[in-house]
Amino acid sequence: MDFPIAHDDHLIQEANKNFAKEVGLRVIHICLPEGSSKDEIVSEILRLNEDPDVQGLALDLPESLYSSKVLNAVKPEKDVDGLSSVNLGHLVHGDVYDCLVPPTACAVMELLENIAYLLQQVTDRKENERPKFEALHFSLPRTKSLDMGTKMFCIVSMKEHETMYTDPLRHADVVIFGSVKPDDIPMNWIKPGTTIISCSHDLLSEKCNYGQQNNPAVENTVGSLAIAMRMQNMVKTMERWMRSQQNRKWDLHCLKLQPLSPVPSDIEISRAQSPKAVDVLAKEIGLLTDEIEIYGQTKAKVRLSLLERLKDQPDGKYVLVAGITPTPLGEGKSTVTVGLVQALTAHLNINSFACLRQPSQGPTFGVKGGAAGGGYAQVIPMEEFNLHLTGDIHAITAANNLLAAAIDARILHENTQSDKSLYNRLVPVVNGMRGFSAIQLARLRRLGINKTDPETLTEEEISKFVRLDIDPSTITWQRVVDTNDRFLRKITVGQANTEKGFVRQAQFDIAVASEIMAILALTTSLQDMKERLGKMVVANDKKGEPVTAEDLGVTGALAVLMKDAIKPTLMQTLEGTPVFVHAGPFANIAHGNSSVLADKIALKLVGENGFVVTEAGFGADIGMEKFFNIKCRASGLVPSVVVLVATVRALKMHGGGPNVTAGAPLKKEYTEENLQMVADGCCNLQKQIQITQLFGVPVVVALNVFKTDSPAEVDLVCKIAKQSGAFDAVPCNHWSDGGRGAVKLAQAVERAANQKNSFKYLYNLEKVKEGKYSLPIVEKIRIIAQKVYGAQDIELSPVAQSQVDRYTRQGFGNLPICMAKTHLSLSHQPERKGVPTGFILPISDVRASIGAGFIYPLVGTDYIYGKRSNLLTFTVESSDHHETNSHNIIVPLLLRSLF
Repeated sequence: MDFPIAHDDHLIQEANKNFAKEVGLRVIHICLPEGSSKDEIVSEILRLNEDPDVQGLALDLPESLYSSKVLNAVKPEKDVDGLSSVNLGHLVHGDVYDCLVPPTACAVMELLENIAYLLQQVTDRKENERPKFEALHFSLPRTKSLDMGTKMFCIVSMKEHETMYTDPLRHADVVIFGSVKPDDIPMNWIKPGTTIISCSHDLLSEKCNYGQQNNPAVENTVGSLAIAMRMQNMVKTMERWMRSQQNRKWDLHCLKLQPLSPVPSDIEISRAQSPKAVDVLAKEIGLLTDEIEIYGQTKAKVRLSLLERLKDQPDGKYVLVAGITPTPLGEGKSTVTVGLVQALTAHLNINSFACLRQPSQGPTFGVKGGAAGGGYAQVIPMEEFNLHLTGDIHAITAANNLLAAAIDARILHENTQSDKSLYNRLVPVVNGMRGFSAIQLARLRRLGINKTDPETLTEEEISKFVRLDIDPSTITWQRVVDTNDRFLRKITVGQANTEKGFVRQAQFDIAVASEIMAILALTTSLQDMKERLGKMVVANDKKGEPVTAEDLGVTGALAVLMKDAIKPTLMQTLEGTPVFVHAGPFANIAHGNSSVLADKIALKLVGENGFVVTEAGFGADIGMEKFFNIKCRASGLVPSVVVLVATVRALKMHGGGPNVTAGAPLKKEYTEENLQMVADGCCNLQKQIQITQLFGVPVVVALNVFKTDSPAEVDLVCKIAKQSGAFDAVPCNHWSDGGRGAVKLAQAVERAANQKNSFKYLYNLEKVKEGKYSLPIVEKIRIIAQKVYGAQDIELSPVAQSQVDRYTRQGFGNLPICMAKTHLSLSHQPERKGVPTGFILPISDVRASIGAGFIYPLVGTDYIYGKRSNLLTFTVESSDHHETNSHNIIVPLLLRSLF
C-alpha cells in the first residue's frame, strides 16, 4: 500500500513517515533532482499513475511548480491532496463522498472550529494558489461557527493600488494567507493581536516570518494538522481502493441491439455493430492500464499479473456449456455461450464473462466457417475473431516445428559426429572456460551423474550425456500447419544431400492438434507452462526410454516463443459484454476446452456473485467428461452448473430421422411436426443428463429454438428434460433476439448455481490405500466406456496393450484419460444415433501427451494414428437457424469484404 510523495524536504519527510507509521501506511518519498521542470514532474506522476502497487500520490513541491498542468496530471482516484480539477469539481457540487478535501483546507477548518469566524471575501489572483482556496471557499461555509462576531479575511494576492481591502483587513480578527505573506501587503494594515494563519508549504521548514504579530503556535498547528489530514486522506484513498478491489457491479456500457427479421448473415450482423474500444471495455471491468496489451482497437492481451493483484478476491460461479451428441448441422453451443452472457450482463446486470476457444484457420476456410457464435449472439468483430486473432496459433506452430526440427537435427548430428565433437558443441569453451547450463545439469542428474564441472566427466559419462539415441521409428512428434492441406498428411523428410541420407517418413497435423496447444489450455502460469513443455515426450530411445523436449535442450526456446500466447485475449459480444478467447485444443485428440488461465482471470474479475461461462467441444460425453476429469483437475476449479444444449431437429435425427448434409435443404421430417420422432430422440438428451449427474453438478437444458420447431415439440422436449433430472429446461431465442432471447435461461442458470453442488471426479488418480495407487490405465478407460458411453466392455488391440504396458512402466500410469473417438455417436460408430447399448468399445492404439498430462486412447478398429485420426477432419457447429447453413456464405462474404 504505497503512497509516494515527490520532492525533498527533510522535515516534511519525517513528519509524513511518523504519521504514516502510526496509521499503518507505507509512504515512499521520491526525491526529484533540484531544478526539475514541470514536464519532468508530470512524467514521473504519469509513471506512478500506472503503477498498480501505488494507491495514492501526494505532492510536496516548491510553490513555483504548482500549476493546473502538474496537479491535474495526478489520477483523481490517486489524488491524496485533492487538488485536481476533477476532485475540486466534486467539492464545488457538494459531492463529499466522491472527493477529498485538501489537507491544508481541512487543517484551517479544524482551527476555525475553535476560532469563531466570518468569511467576508475570497479573491483569487494566482493560478498556483487557486485550487487551495477554491477548496477553502467551498468548505468553510459548511463548517460550524462558534462565534459569528469574529471577523476573518482570507487573502490570496493583492496589488498595491487595490486599497479597497485595507479597511476589512484592519478590522479582521483572523487573516489567512494562501502562501507566505505577499510583499505588497503592509503590516500596518493588520491590527495588533490578529491571528495569522498561513497555508504555506514552508511551514515546517520555519521559513515564514511575519513579525511580532505572527502567531507561530497557530502556524505550526496548521502545518502539523495539514500533514495529519493528508494521512487521513491517504486512509480514505486506501479504503476507496480496497472497496474497488472487492466485489462490485461493473460500470459497463452495454451496446444496444436492434434485431432484424429475417436475421441477416453473421458477417452482416457483425459489421452493423460498432464495438467499444477495447481499452474502454477493460476499464469498465476493472482492468488496470498496465494489465492489458492492446492489439488494434478491439482486442487486447491480458497480463497474468492480474491474478496476483486479485488473488484474495473470491471466485464467481463457474458454468459449463456442453451439448447432446452433435449432428452435422450443429446445435449451437458457442451461440448459447455468448447469448447466455449477453443475457446475464446486458439484461440482468450481473457481471459475467464468456470464455471461448480460438478457432483454427483450417476449419474456418474449410467447412465450418468460424466459431464466434452466430446471429445476434456472437463475438465481434467476427473476422478478427476468426482470422489470426493475436497470433497464438502461429506461436504454437513455430514452437511445435522448432521442436520437430530439433529432433531431426539431433539424430543427424549423433549419426555423423563423435562423442567428443558433440560434447564440444553442446558444452563449448567460452572465454577459456566450459560451463553446464541449468537444463544440462538437470539432464546430468536424471542420468545419475552428480557432477557440475564439465572437465571431470569420464568418456562413458560424456557418451551418456551427448547421445539421446532416438529411435526414428518411435518419433511421435509431427510438424503442424494451420491449414487443411491433405497432401501433407504423409511426407518424406531428409532428401537433401545435406541430410547425409537420413530419410524418414513423417506427416503434418493441424496446428491446434499439437500438444503445445493442449498445454496452453491447461497451464496455470509461465513457469508451469515451461515445465510442461519440458516434459513432452517426442520419441523413445533405442532402449525404450522416453525422450523429452528437455532432453533436447529446447525448453527455454519453446517458452520464449509462447511467452505472449499464454496471455488470454479480451474481446466483446454484440452487446458489449466481455469475452476471453484463448487456446483451441480439439475435442477429439485433446480435451477440447478453452484455457484454465482465461477461466481463472475471468472468475476473479466477475467477483463472487458473477458468472463465467465456458464451452466444451462436442457432446457432453466427450467435451464435458474431459472438462471435469482433465481440466478441473489441472485448475482446481469446481463447476457450478452445466448448460446442456439441444435442438429439436438433432433429437429427431437421434429418434430415427434421415441423415442430413450440411448446406443441403432439410428433409420434411425436420421441418414438419413429428412428436413421436422427438420423443424417441430424447433418449440421447436423457443419457447426456445422466452423464452430467455422474459428476454431481446441476444441469439446465437450453433448447435452441428454430423457426421450423412447433410449440408442441418445444414443450415436449422441456417436459422430458425435467422428468429426466434436469434442474430446468428453457427454450432460447438468442440467435434471433440477442441476450433478450436468453433471459429465462440466464435466470434458470442463476437459480441452479445456488443449488447444492456435490461435484466429484469419475475416477480417482490419488493414492486410494496404503501402498496402492490410482487405477490402472485400462481400468480408467473401462470406467469411461461403461459409465459414460454405455459400452458393455472394452477391447484393446495388441498395439494398444503394448503402449499401455510401456506407459505404465515409464511411470505415466497415474495420468487421466483423454478418449479420442467419433463425436457423432456415443459409440465408436458414427452412424449409431440415439443411445447405443451392448457394444464392445475397441481401442486400436494408445498415445500420451505427457506435457499436457493425459493419456489418449484411439477408439475404433480402423482408427489408426495418421491415417484416420481425425486430426484433419472437423465437425460442423453452425449456429444458423435457416434450412441452409450459414457457414457456406460466411467465408465467401468475409473474403469478398476483405479483398
